[in-house]
Order: sequence, then C-alpha cells, then structure tokens
Amino acid sequence: MSRLFHAVIGFLVASVLACPACAAVADSAANGFSVTESVHIAAPPDKVYGELVHPSQWWSPAHTFSKSAANLSLDARAGGCWCETLPDGGSAQHLIVYAAVPGKTLVLRGALGPLQGLGVDGALRIDLRPGGDGTDVAVTYNVGGYLKDGLASWAAPVDEVLGVQFDRLKAQIETGSPDETLKGAQP
Repeated sequence: MSRLFHAVIGFLVASVLACPACAAVADSAANGFSVTESVHIAAPPDKVYGELVHPSQWWSPAHTFSKSAANLSLDARAGGCWCETLPDGGSAQHLIVYAAVPGKTLVLRGALGPLQGLGVDGALRIDLRPGGDGTDVAVTYNVGGYLKDGLASWAAPVDEVLGVQFDRLKAQIETGSPDETLKGAQP
C-alpha cells in the first residue's frame, strides 16, 4: 500500500482518538438544521442514562441562564421538564420530555438557549447502545422554523455547544468530574 494511504489512515485514526465526542452538522438550510454527536463512554447504558438525566452534574454552567448547572433539573418521564430555577423565583423551561426509555433512549422537544427567543422548535434524541467496553451515545438535534435571515448560520455554534456538553457527560461518568477533559478549554 502507498505511503499516502497509510498517512491518510493514520490521520483518520488520530482524529477519531482525539475526538471524545465527534460532532457534525448533518444538514443546514434557511429553514433549519440537523446536528449530530457521537461519543463512546466506558460505562454500561444504565449508568450512562442515570447520569444523563441529571444535567446538574455535567451540563456546563456557562450554557445556563443562571450560570449554575446546579439549578438544572430533568423530570425523565413523558411530559417532564428539563427546567432551570432562576434567581428571585424565576424559572426557564429548556426542553420537554417526549419519550424516556431508561438505559436506551431519551427524546426531548424544545429550543435550547438563545434559540428560545426565535420562531423555532427542536427535537433532541439521545440513543444509548452497548458497544465494546461501554456505551455508544448517538445524539441528534433537529431544529426548524422561521428566522428572517435563516437558520443555517446557527448550526455550527449549536453543534459546538452540544459537543462540549457530551464531552462533559463522558468526563463526569469516566472521571467523576465534568471538567476533566476540557483542560483549560472554554466550557
């Protein structure tokens, strides 16, 4: 085989190993976008699900309205709320649970963060599958709706934020600290 082939294979392997949560903008257009994340977590699906439904333990405080992940809660049942308590008795609804299958799937609806003020809605699906020495986590967030200048430019920033969150989930489960893999990077 050629040196070029081996160099390309080496680069791809290094890229995969350097990417705890691999992300991609699957599609983007004026009327919406789809982003995907995938991460392998060295723990069984039931343990991953158990941590997943406690975002106060792993979600980045920088991506909350209150700047404190401790204010997040998730009622993991159909109709349940991924909510945040705010100062002075305030609150924010981030997502609503549409389906919760412990150890397997969590499906939520809503517009995260700054998308809440726009004419959009989203569907966040998180699937857990046994794989190798742990769990393969597949995340898809589809967002659609209306924005005067279109939604295509929102895809990459949303993808980046979700990638950080699932890196943090992996770190929380594998090391006991969601900040462990960030090594000084902005959460």
